[in-house]
Amino acid sequence: MSDERRVGLLRRHRDFRLLWCGETAGKFGSSVTSVAMPLIAVSTLDATTLEVGVLSASAWLPWLVIGLPAGAWVDRMRRRPVMLTAAAVSFLLFSVIPGAAWTGRLSVGLLVVIALLTGTAAVFFQTAYSAYLPSILAPEDQAEGNAKLHGSASAAQLAGLGSAGLIGQVAGAVNAMFANAGTFLVSLVCLLGIRHREPRRDRAAVRPKALLGEVGEGLRLVARDPWIRTLTLFAATSNLALMGYQSIQVVFLVDTVGLAPGAVGGIIAAAGAGGIAGAFIARRAAGRIGTARATLLFELGFAIFALLIPTASAGAGLLLFAIGGFFVSAGVVAGNVIKASFQQRYCPPELLGRLTASTSFLNYGTIPLGALLGGWLGTVFDLRTAMWITTAGVPLAALILVFSPIGRARDLPTAPASRPGRTVRSAAEAV
Repeated sequence: MSDERRVGLLRRHRDFRLLWCGETAGKFGSSVTSVAMPLIAVSTLDATTLEVGVLSASAWLPWLVIGLPAGAWVDRMRRRPVMLTAAAVSFLLFSVIPGAAWTGRLSVGLLVVIALLTGTAAVFFQTAYSAYLPSILAPEDQAEGNAKLHGSASAAQLAGLGSAGLIGQVAGAVNAMFANAGTFLVSLVCLLGIRHREPRRDRAAVRPKALLGEVGEGLRLVARDPWIRTLTLFAATSNLALMGYQSIQVVFLVDTVGLAPGAVGGIIAAAGAGGIAGAFIARRAAGRIGTARATLLFELGFAIFALLIPTASAGAGLLLFAIGGFFVSAGVVAGNVIKASFQQRYCPPELLGRLTASTSFLNYGTIPLGALLGGWLGTVFDLRTAMWITTAGVPLAALILVFSPIGRARDLPTAPASRPGRTVRSAAEAV
């Protein structure tokens, strides 16, 4: 390893450092919102459990509506301007919420509309971001870059969740939305500072191809490749269960466990701290036991602890919620680190935007369904029963991985066997 490679990416790569800062700031604000929005709905607007589920679903619904064409559009454009536009739109929209509250115009309906619009911006930002990262990092740096980004995102989410309740108590849940708006402004400034410029797209080359055909390319890649297909189906199923319980966990903690609203962010943050641990151990575990085996360890072995979450009770019983959530978060983040590195090396760069959109359409498309499912189950049954049903789905989803090529392999490949000019190497070499 060269002396330069011994120095971490954050020290030696200015553009990555700016991207990292912007993404970390955005994750912090989003985590504040994930607690503040339901708290606004419950404590300020007296929303029902079903309305809270609809609100949570609205932020993810755009993946179902425009997720597929967004990938084709992003592949036709330079990715950085797309990210800049999305960050600016999100900053403006989240700033509207406190203003609406001051003028007496705040309602659950307005929160849903803002969640839909910011969710649309997130579709374009995330699709462009996933395709942009490999363009500024050398292949040998991508595993470290993914680990750092996922790890810092988990730390930012932890800080955001922990401070959301405190901000809500001190300034009010509505004013907590200023924190999220401000973080998108930070993200915007960081993106503006990146020096790397992508080459202009050859518009003459992309116009003849129909948008529907480009969308189809991404879907065919997902459908035909056994590795991508398996990971996509698993993620879609897992997200359905994860969002099912996460969409009602605030109501569960307040109404069933009896936790004060100001303490909700703290306990959810303690559970989310597992994400930092997951990012830290992902590369080490993958290098030691293989990327496929590590994926099973994180996505199945750690997921079993989700069954502790619905057993939570007041006092010391809150530890069960924190421990269960800690292991779930660790498993999800570690699995995402391995998957991101695999996908960026495995997929041809010119198809990465479409692949990201196609997999995200399926992965994130189940999130609003999970949120609605959680809200519906919380209405039909008591909240504890609803939490039992949804958390049980987290480890069950990993059976898709067990009965697939991943369950029989040590490592994920780094290139399709049929791709000319590429040697199929162990993914452990990359991770």
